[in-house]
Amino acid sequence: MHVRPTRLAIGAGTLAASALFGLFGAIPAALADQDPAANPPNCSAGDLEQVRAGVSAATSVYLFTHPDVNAFFSSLKGLTREQASPKVKAYLAANPQTHDELTAIRQPLTDLKNRCAAAPGA
Repeated sequence: MHVRPTRLAIGAGTLAASALFGLFGAIPAALADQDPAANPPNCSAGDLEQVRAGVSAATSVYLFTHPDVNAFFSSLKGLTREQASPKVKAYLAANPQTHDELTAIRQPLTDLKNRCAAAPGA
């Protein structure tokens, strides 16, 4: 087993996930700031992390099975969010199928945000 390729792959997956989350937005602070007693079922910090982990794992699988997309996101290494964001937007606009597939992967996180932010006390 080669350690270096594994580390590079994990780094590329983390970079891509970070760029994707930056592009599509994060869970609002309101979710994190809710009174624990006011949290509806399945809106706890643990629920958020579980969904986030699933989205991250699915994103990693997607990137490894789509080398061109993986290469693009890997090319963003070292750029600031301000530098990477327009590049990501342009890439996804030019590749609508990739945009749709990545949006579908992220959908559970979007659903959690919408459901939990709409809860009483949010």
